Amino acid sequence: LLKVLSRIDSILRSPRAPPLIYQPSRGPVKNYIKENGQGCGFEHLPLTIEMWADQLMALKDLHRSLRKLSLELLPWHSADPQDKRESIRVEDLQFIVDAILEEIENKEKNSQTSSLPTLSAIVSHFQKLFDVNSLNGVYPRMNEVYTKLGEMTNAMRNLHELLELDSSAPPTVVVDTVGKLCDIINKNVTEQVQQLLGTQDIQSIINKLEEHECFFPPFQALIQDLLCLLEISNLDDILPAVQNLK
Repeated sequence: LLKVLSRIDSILRSPRAPPLIYQPSRGPVKNYIKENGQGCGFEHLPLTIEMWADQLMALKDLHRSLRKLSLELLPWHSADPQDKRESIRVEDLQFIVDAILEEIENKEKNSQTSSLPTLSAIVSHFQKLFDVNSLNGVYPRMNEVYTKLGEMTNAMRNLHELLELDSSAPPTVVVDTVGKLCDIINKNVTEQVQQLLGTQDIQSIINKLEEHECFFPPFQALIQDLLCLLEISNLDDILPAVQNLK
């Protein structure tokens, strides 16, 4: 017992011990044991140990509460092995508090973090822009818009390459270039038709077509009759068959 009390006395007198733990005895109360003529001062020790036991139990409860708070604020953090450990240290609590404080500071520094009213306003604006009547239709319309945007992006990229335009050219430049190509193609087609029909104006082309409408049906009927009379099936055989009739 003497060794135990001496050990407790050395711990209480240690610089690391709280200053109010060691209290020398006063008045008529005698020390339980004296060693080398010095009082040990253990009269208040049971109360101090009870207070320590209560604090250790409260430390476990505080650790449990901090873990619940951490799981609410930081759900992506997995539970650590300390939860199942009987001995809880102040360092464990400090670690959890530091992690929560760091996450809060990061959220405050992140300018992209939006409040619930801001997010609600964004969704409402999307519904107005793309004619979405309900919240359930937001995600399907987002997917549709994303798909259409991808198709248009690919089409514009292909047009830039085909027209030999710079990738930074705006859509208006692409449209103007395509319009010029269409004008060139239409002009070439008109010139080819004019050369084929031997005319230079639209009215002459119309007259040629009307003449064709008047001439072709009787000519086709005449050819069909000759083929039947000469009992042949090829147009190239008409002239030799007529010559043989002379």
